[in-house]
Amino acid sequence: MKGTVTVTENALASLLGLAAHEVPGVVGMAPANVKEGIQKILGQSQARDGVVVSGEGAKRSVEIHIVVAFGTAIAAVAENVRERITHAAKAMAGVELEAVRVHVVGVAKPGLNAKKKGSRGA
Repeated sequence: MKGTVTVTENALASLLGLAAHEVPGVVGMAPANVKEGIQKILGQSQARDGVVVSGEGAKRSVEIHIVVAFGTAIAAVAENVRERITHAAKAMAGVELEAVRVHVVGVAKPGLNAKKKGSRGA
């Protein structure tokens, strides 16, 4: 029996976003465009937020927008993200990425949002 398996851009972006979250030092993803920014404000985040996949078939490129933890080595975290998503694309989706661009768009203290939500203003 012959057939083909097609991995959509959305499915690949979700897979790569989840893989990036596994990297130590990654606090979260940053919106890649205005639409994602509005969705984040409205509480409608998706696993693929911050991930832009371009190209078709075996020739795909990825841009990923991350926020790293304060005190981490930014270059090392970015390289680990690049390696992790390159491996995830190949191992889980059978896609070799031609290019991976990691954009570090912010630095945050882990757990800072949780503290703010629980604290009361004077």
